[in-house]
Amino acid sequence: MDRRTFLATAAALAATPALAQQRVTLNVLTAGDQNMVDYITDYLGPMFQRQNPGVTVRALGTGPGDAGSQRIWERLEAQRRANTNSVDVDVAVVHQTMAGRMVAEGLLSRFRDQASTGQLSTSDVTRNALGQNVDGFVLPMFNSQIALAYNPARVANPPRTFAELEAWVRQNPRRFGYNGIRGGMSGVGFVFGWAYAFGPDQKRLIEGPFDAEAVTALTPAFQRLREFNRNVVITPGNAGTLDAMNRGEIDIGPVWMDMFYSWQAEGRLNPAYRLVLPESGMPGQPMYYVIPARAANNDVARRFIELATSPPVQAEGIVRRFNWLPGIDAQHVRQHLDQQTWDRLFRDVGPDQLARGARPMPQADFMRALQEAYERVVLN
Repeated sequence: MDRRTFLATAAALAATPALAQQRVTLNVLTAGDQNMVDYITDYLGPMFQRQNPGVTVRALGTGPGDAGSQRIWERLEAQRRANTNSVDVDVAVVHQTMAGRMVAEGLLSRFRDQASTGQLSTSDVTRNALGQNVDGFVLPMFNSQIALAYNPARVANPPRTFAELEAWVRQNPRRFGYNGIRGGMSGVGFVFGWAYAFGPDQKRLIEGPFDAEAVTALTPAFQRLREFNRNVVITPGNAGTLDAMNRGEIDIGPVWMDMFYSWQAEGRLNPAYRLVLPESGMPGQPMYYVIPARAANNDVARRFIELATSPPVQAEGIVRRFNWLPGIDAQHVRQHLDQQTWDRLFRDVGPDQLARGARPMPQADFMRALQEAYERVVLN
């Protein structure tokens, strides 16, 4: 080997991160549907592996809903009780309920301040998960938001407050539909939005602490909702609300924005339908990236989350592929999206409106209590 080749080889080795000189298997557990696993297996994992030779990303799904997050908690808790030196989960993707519990029980590592992308997400959900302080322990993978979908051919001036919606429904009986409290979270979120709008203390419901008297104070709001329900259609689920709009059975209804946009992109929903976010706000829900407290590959896990929450990946992976709202603040992905994609996502509910009107779900105890109050007051 001549001197020039030797020096070039030495320089290349010196520039190679230590990460690339060791074999690492990064175990990523994710709650949610199969598309969450596919996203990591087919897109994010291979990208990270290309950038970090020697690392293999292994994704495992634990199932949809809070039950999927519960299984991740059970795994971490079992290993803590066994007093293992490290856990076999490096990165987890979990729902709000379990993220808050994991932080409270000391199962997670604080990493956000060390992450290069840690300050790109400034929404309330980076600090508050159903009333539990999670600041520093989570970064949102994406955000989902509930809004009101409407048919502009029949609703020229959509209601922009819950009071306006209430008046519109009286004038247009059975032209509004939602899936109640039992048929999916878009309906549940609508009920929470109603409580936020007509209850005496929105901040208390979101941040806690829980107080049974605060639930009692919502009785007039729920009685008002009972009267409202006399003139609405109860749909069978999240998809059922969109189906009812497609069939012309209703003209307005609460929907998940990502589902709305995906159905339009797939040709399953009239492209002329629009969205509006009431001024008093409606809730949304993120899923979080977290790192367990005794993850075997903590530094590699942080790098993985940094890639996952980087503006280019959020733009391509989260917005373009799934029609989700980015987990980081929208202005950071703007330069990585073409105008058509940006307009599709933010045409009706722009970043400024989201900043004003996107609300967290209620504090966990209030969340349960509000659903029980609906059953007790509205359905009786």
